[in-house]
Amino acid sequence: MESIFHEKQPSGNMDDSGFFSIQVISNALKVWGLELILFNSPEYQRLRIDPINERSFICNYKEHWFTVRKLGKQWFNLNSLLTGPELISDTYLALFLAQLQQEGYSIFVVKGDLPDCEADQLLQMIRVQQMHRPKLIGEELAQLKEQRVHKTDLERVLEANDGSGMLDEDEEDLQRALALSRQEIDMEDEEADLRRAIQLSMQGSSRNISQDIPQTSGTNLTSEELRKRREAYFEKQQQKQQQQKQQQQQGDLSGQSSHPCERPTTSSGALGNDLGDAMGEEDMLQAAVTMSLETVRNDLKTEGKK
Repeated sequence: MESIFHEKQPSGNMDDSGFFSIQVISNALKVWGLELILFNSPEYQRLRIDPINERSFICNYKEHWFTVRKLGKQWFNLNSLLTGPELISDTYLALFLAQLQQEGYSIFVVKGDLPDCEADQLLQMIRVQQMHRPKLIGEELAQLKEQRVHKTDLERVLEANDGSGMLDEDEEDLQRALALSRQEIDMEDEEADLRRAIQLSMQGSSRNISQDIPQTSGTNLTSEELRKRREAYFEKQQQKQQQQKQQQQQGDLSGQSSHPCERPTTSSGALGNDLGDAMGEEDMLQAAVTMSLETVRNDLKTEGKK
């Protein structure tokens, strides 16, 4: 019964995770003729041995063990929690061990001749140059996870930017179409204002002409009828002018008296006045149209600036 009871009791020298106590490791090393000495024990400290003159150290913290060993002519941290061996310089070795002690590690010096290994034989001939320090496995996984998260966020941002870029393009097209529509509306408004100004000017001139030209009927005349009557009036005046010129020429040739010559002179003066009035009306019409156009353009420019 006692043997069964002892078998069911958990062992202090090992557990299911693969952890072994210092006693188990010490007995295993004795098979190879190796001995463990506590690094910070008074006996070892009295020896005052420089750590770089040793061959190997075993370090333990709670249930984790790892080795710091000299391979060839260089020291390496062989911690299984790292992504690979870490090169340790001779000058940094003592500081590294002191740091481990401050973190709570127990350090043991391995005394004796270590078995030969291929790594030790290879590094006896060449030296290692390490460009990047290995990272903790958990740290590397965390960085990889963080990189994946950043990558995912970046992809989301890029997708969002692409979507917003499409929206921006659509919005730009819409704004461009609205601007073109406004320009067309403004042009239509400008043309309408221009036509309205010309119409008002024509109406004003037609009223002036209608006052000078006698009307045969009391009905309102259209602009076309007014234009025709105006042309007839101008033709009649031109005919009178030609007749007066002919009469003047005949009077000069026949040597008539001044009395009959005064009639054509007076008639020609009246005709000149009529022509002057007709030309004045034409100039007034042109000036009115020009002023109306300038007013419309100025109004449009003012509205465009607003």
